[in-house]
Amino acid sequence: MSTADADRLEIRALVENWALWRDAGDWERFATVWHPGANWMSATWFQGPATEFIAASRTGFENGVSILHFLGGHTADLAGDRAVAQTKMTINQRADVDGVTVDVVCTGRFYDFLAVHERQWKIVRRQPIYEKDRLDVVDPAASLSLDPALLGRFPIGYRHLGYVQTKAGFAVRNGLPGLTGDAVETLYRQGADWLAGADTPGIPLR
Repeated sequence: MSTADADRLEIRALVENWALWRDAGDWERFATVWHPGANWMSATWFQGPATEFIAASRTGFENGVSILHFLGGHTADLAGDRAVAQTKMTINQRADVDGVTVDVVCTGRFYDFLAVHERQWKIVRRQPIYEKDRLDVVDPAASLSLDPALLGRFPIGYRHLGYVQTKAGFAVRNGLPGLTGDAVETLYRQGADWLAGADTPGIPLR
């Protein structure tokens, strides 16, 4: 096996461990996927260092917040001890909206900036790309009317996810990268710059 192939396998395993350990509440091992020198996590409801993301995720997990991740196709571009990986994913959240239990599913990609630390690949920055989503009522006999003004606050890629999370009390950030648009084009440029040796993995959203 070539070095590049081995690196890609290790990065893929790292991405899979992120999803499995985070969703299972395995916080000690979840902390090991992040680069200790510099790391940043962005989500609809959170933007900050990995340590704070772990703490916030743990608090939500222990209080019954149900957010799960499923992974699909994966690719990684390598440049020495740096890489940029993209992984197809879905975010699944179950919550109550105005007394009605719903499932919201958002499809997109994890866009990861990575670097080698002590001979192991670690995540330096993660920025999800939100491509499309939907909302389903769990009980077919129930009905739910959405507030069009609140729904319209968010871009099409995570419109329903943003709606549900806002109703659940989260502060949801607007303007995150979608399938097309300035935000995702900026992210792609930052990824190319990271592979070319930039000092930082772009300017993470805050």
